[in-house]
Amino acid sequence: MRALDWLVARPVAHRGLHDAQKGVIENTPSAFEAAIAGNYGIECDLQVAADGEAMVHHDNALGRLTEGSGRLDAMTVSDLKRVAFKATADRMVTLGELCDLVAGRTPLVIELKSRFDRDRRLVERAAAVLSGYRGAAAVMSFDPAPIAALREIAPQLPRGMVAERIYRDGEWERLSAATRRAMTYFQHAPSSRPQFLAYSVRDLPAALPMIARAIFRLPLLAWTVRNADDRRKAERFADQMIFEGFRP
Repeated sequence: MRALDWLVARPVAHRGLHDAQKGVIENTPSAFEAAIAGNYGIECDLQVAADGEAMVHHDNALGRLTEGSGRLDAMTVSDLKRVAFKATADRMVTLGELCDLVAGRTPLVIELKSRFDRDRRLVERAAAVLSGYRGAAAVMSFDPAPIAALREIAPQLPRGMVAERIYRDGEWERLSAATRRAMTYFQHAPSSRPQFLAYSVRDLPAALPMIARAIFRLPLLAWTVRNADDRRKAERFADQMIFEGFRP
């Protein structure tokens, strides 16, 4: 049995089991409780606040799901906890509060959001919180720098890389050609040493994740599975799926 078999033992709800039509918004306590009730794992995102706290939120700025505007890293945790969501009474929570809520009832798959600027505050805070957490949790990122830092700071915490064949995010376009090449071909592996991969389902099958899975025995999660075709690809080419928009 592999040490990270728990990571792929059950489907993982992308940003929690959210359903906006029912007022259950992504990355909120209601979405996490719904995932636990459905016996799913939880994938969630972390952004850093101005005071270094790890906040559970996908976007680096307010406005898409919340009232107000402004970058999260320019606001303190107390500022952010006062921000209202547009469609729920939930409030933004810290990583510590998420750990208290989940309390080991289901695995956490936590993505560190990054601006590719080598700011270590978020990975350091996440490592500090998770080092005292008794439940199953793994940390991942598109950016190899925080994963390499996690290996240094808290080598006992499971770490992984999020990847795709062609990176489509705006942050990617601002990176140097050398950095983009290193990410595409995992040239960072000697420093990041990922223990699992989360790979875009739309890009499967692909040589890199297939080699990592077959030869190096790294667990492979397929993201984000949203329909029957995605699900068939995930079942064929990956060990488990990160899903949204339906219940497996």
